[in-house]
Amino acid sequence: MSESITLPNVDTALLERAGPERFAAIGNATHPPRVLLLYGSLRTRSYSKLLALEAARLLTALGAEAKLFDPAGLPLPDDAPATHPKVEELRDLVRWSEAMVWCSPERHGAMTGIMKAQVDWIPLTEGSIRPTQGKVLAVMQVSGGSQSFNALNQLRVLGRWMRMLTIPNQSSVPKAWQEFDEAGRMKPSAYYDRVVDVMEELVKFTLLTRDISPWLVDRYSERRESAAQLSARVNLRSSA
Repeated sequence: MSESITLPNVDTALLERAGPERFAAIGNATHPPRVLLLYGSLRTRSYSKLLALEAARLLTALGAEAKLFDPAGLPLPDDAPATHPKVEELRDLVRWSEAMVWCSPERHGAMTGIMKAQVDWIPLTEGSIRPTQGKVLAVMQVSGGSQSFNALNQLRVLGRWMRMLTIPNQSSVPKAWQEFDEAGRMKPSAYYDRVVDVMEELVKFTLLTRDISPWLVDRYSERRESAAQLSARVNLRSSA
């Protein structure tokens, strides 16, 4: 387009044009990528936990630091104060993490209530801080029957709602009861190879985005609102 562009509904002073210089910060952080893994079952032999543990081993081998959150004892959302020890533990781990893995069984065609409760306890905002915004997310599910993607699709919706950067790859393990040995280790298979693929991709995306994630998820509408709020405060002081 050669003609002059006019945008009467846009505050052009707040309109940011992206340039390659914005990516110069990639690689500044030198510590291992910090990954939090959540799983969605409290069963003694929980296949979502076993899959999360296998993923944690792979992440460690790939150079990341992996931590699992045990949902046992976590109260239902709104059934306890945010000062509950398990809630504080979960939120501290979320703040610590730069990436997350959500692994849920599929129950009645959906993620489990235990999985959803963990996400529901993560606040979208804490003051001016968004605990999950810009963090990288990988999603996985296990099924007792044939392969399905219902829980994965729901987890992706949740990840978008929590303003996370969900990687393209994902893992769905059908008939999970036959994919793990007696020691709880995942057997070699195409499903196992896919888990390796997902963890590799998660680490790569985390290294690419963690240093610039505040810029990647910075929004014009929020900058505009912040500018308007600042102007209102200045005008209020001027008129006092």
